[in-house]
Amino acid sequence: MLVSLLFLGTWPAVLTLLEQRGRLPQHTYLDYSITNFLAAVFIALTFGQIGDGKPDMPNFITQLGQDNWSSILFAMVGGVVLSLGNLSTQYAWAFVGLSVTEVITSSITVVIGTTMNYFLDDRINKAEILFPGVGCFLIAVFLGSFVHSSNASDNKKKLSSSNYKSKASFIAEQELSQDITSKDQRNDMEAGIPSGSNSDVKVEKAKAGTAEFLIELENRRSIKVFGSKTFLGLSIVFFAGICFSLFSPAFNLATNDQWHTLKEGVPHLVVYTAFFYFSASCFILAIALNISFLYRPVLGLPKSSFTAYLNDWRGRKWAFLAGVLCGFGNGFQFMGGQAAGYAAADAVQALPLVSTFWGILLFGEYRRSSRKTYVLLVSMLFMFVVAVAILMASSGHRKTSKS
Repeated sequence: MLVSLLFLGTWPAVLTLLEQRGRLPQHTYLDYSITNFLAAVFIALTFGQIGDGKPDMPNFITQLGQDNWSSILFAMVGGVVLSLGNLSTQYAWAFVGLSVTEVITSSITVVIGTTMNYFLDDRINKAEILFPGVGCFLIAVFLGSFVHSSNASDNKKKLSSSNYKSKASFIAEQELSQDITSKDQRNDMEAGIPSGSNSDVKVEKAKAGTAEFLIELENRRSIKVFGSKTFLGLSIVFFAGICFSLFSPAFNLATNDQWHTLKEGVPHLVVYTAFFYFSASCFILAIALNISFLYRPVLGLPKSSFTAYLNDWRGRKWAFLAGVLCGFGNGFQFMGGQAAGYAAADAVQALPLVSTFWGILLFGEYRRSSRKTYVLLVSMLFMFVVAVAILMASSGHRKTSKS
């Protein structure tokens, strides 16, 4: 669970970095999806071949031929909602920021998903400890919304300064002078050259948190967010949170068959087998949606093509790394859930603590913000730490059951 926490908190930062450098999200997510699925295949063919450590539990290859389609469908449903959630957050990061996005989605996941897992796991977790922890996560959701609102107000004040207006005018002049070749530059970006090269203003690198920094970031990134409404970003975040809250309960049903959908004598899906089907559906949906987004992009992104994607090698290795981190992070989370209860395993939703670290270190989030924003940020993270500690303290031991 600790390794899962580190991996799941790091891969969003990698994808955010690529978006802020101008790489199209469609290209990045296609690369990410490939290695994310390969991680699940690796886990299935290694850990999965060992089985569940019990004599009566078959290994991965054996389970491929068993009549366990009801459990497979639960696993695949979990993969579908996770894929939708991950895809949504890829766009939400640009609007709301990495830190707030991760806190709100993780907290929603715990409030809804952990409650469902508690009852699915036959209440093996201590309710008197678990639900106060869930309440703390709910408080973190509201604090996360306040942090984003306060930080957005801070940025608005920075951008309304005279210094910003001068900077904006200079950039506008640069863009106007390049208007004749703008179409060719957009085609270059679709072919794999980041958008930052289109608007590369020859100025000194701005300090994080300044109006100049915000302007340079806006001109470099692939998703333009200036002028967007806060409601749009938060709507995407809350949709992602709902999706995330469903994937763990679905996986729980796939591995433990609490609804007794398997035929008598058919063993439950081993966690590694379930994770393979889970990741397969996640992969198929992600590939289908992102190929569609190449030709019918959303949120004002430029059109691309599958050929352009294949030729876009800028940052590909980082997208591949993000897929590996997420794949193994999810796999380790499910291993911990099968051992100690999926409700307690949701403690890995502390991943925003890792993401916030990367957000501040790599992306300059909350630099030069107001005292109010800092107070809200610290309060949000403190509440999150308390919630995670309480959730982990509720861990129980799964009762062994025969199919």
